[in-house]
Amino acid sequence: MNEVIKMRLPDLGEGIDFATISEIGVAVGQTIKHDDIILVLESDKASMEIPSEVSGVVKSVDVKQGQEVKTNDLLITIEVENGNETTLEKEDEKEDIKTPNIPTPSKKKKETPLINKSISDGVYASPGVRRLARELEINLNTISGSGEKGRVTKDDLHSYIKAQMYISKTNIYQPDDDIDYKKWGSVDIKKLTKIKRITGQRLTKAWQSIPHVTQFIESDVTELEKLRKNEKTKQDPKGIKITMMPYLMKASVFVLKEHPVFNSSLQNSGENIVYKKYYHIGVAVNTENGLVVPVIKDVDKKSVLEISQELMDVSERARNKKLTPNELKGGTFTISNLGGIGGSFFTPIINPPEVAILGVSRTKEKNDKLILPLSLSYDHRVIDGAAGAAFVVAFSNVLKDIRKFK
Repeated sequence: MNEVIKMRLPDLGEGIDFATISEIGVAVGQTIKHDDIILVLESDKASMEIPSEVSGVVKSVDVKQGQEVKTNDLLITIEVENGNETTLEKEDEKEDIKTPNIPTPSKKKKETPLINKSISDGVYASPGVRRLARELEINLNTISGSGEKGRVTKDDLHSYIKAQMYISKTNIYQPDDDIDYKKWGSVDIKKLTKIKRITGQRLTKAWQSIPHVTQFIESDVTELEKLRKNEKTKQDPKGIKITMMPYLMKASVFVLKEHPVFNSSLQNSGENIVYKKYYHIGVAVNTENGLVVPVIKDVDKKSVLEISQELMDVSERARNKKLTPNELKGGTFTISNLGGIGGSFFTPIINPPEVAILGVSRTKEKNDKLILPLSLSYDHRVIDGAAGAAFVVAFSNVLKDIRKFK
């Protein structure tokens, strides 16, 4: 006669009183084997996989994803064949409860080669990915998942590991525990918006994994500004706002065609470059909730007027959180324009998987000319300094030649 085994949560180790179920890897009716992972738990100290110590058929799953569990809570019920040895509690033998022998998770370390060990709140990943991340002491929160619902895949983890080989061998700075600023006076603590948290994670990853070089140039846009104002006057009655951005986007296409490596992406293996034959330009838009980058597709096939209309539309919907996911994907080159705010130059951070981004600052008067400061950041693994200098010079020359925009 088959036996029914109840599997309960073991002691998770010193200092861990409870954990949250982040993943359930089995379902009712499923046949599982010894050592198959049935659950993944997340605590404030570690990520843990709970394996099965028996082979059999899952009769019931007694917990739910997101549920908080503590030692001795019932997890699943398994039916096993006679003779299948187990150290778990049988249905009718509840006095001497035994639980699977899993490794006690390590305490957090202050210094590690990559990042604090196995802290993965809210991260979706397979048990295999979690195991490898723990072995290498990688925080999965630092990796942007490409899978469904942001799941961190094996390829994502491998890409992250390879990217670390390109940066300094010194340890990444690990912040200490939060400082109690209230000791010195009144404070106000506000939670970051979801957009800012995600953007921060992506920018951190980009800055750590891509060797940035930034090239600066001052471009004469005197004649281009006259052209823009003339076009703006004609379109004002129609309610169409003509800014400098559409001209910059058109100029970027001219230069990207001449310097195709700036319109490429480096494959995760680091061995191949993908040259794209389409020109989808991302435009950084600042909203109350954080920075978003909608992508204007096929800029090479659109007029300045068409781009202006589309920019008005996506900018408005970005501020009202009405952009679709597809409108944020597929960019080949990004422009970040801070001209409306001020400043001279800045170092924009590349938006992966792109290899370059153009930063635009406020125009200024200089020797009776209107000068536009430009800052180009590029991926030094793909683009060398000579190519970067050639790109900004070519870009500046395009902006001077207003015939290209008529």
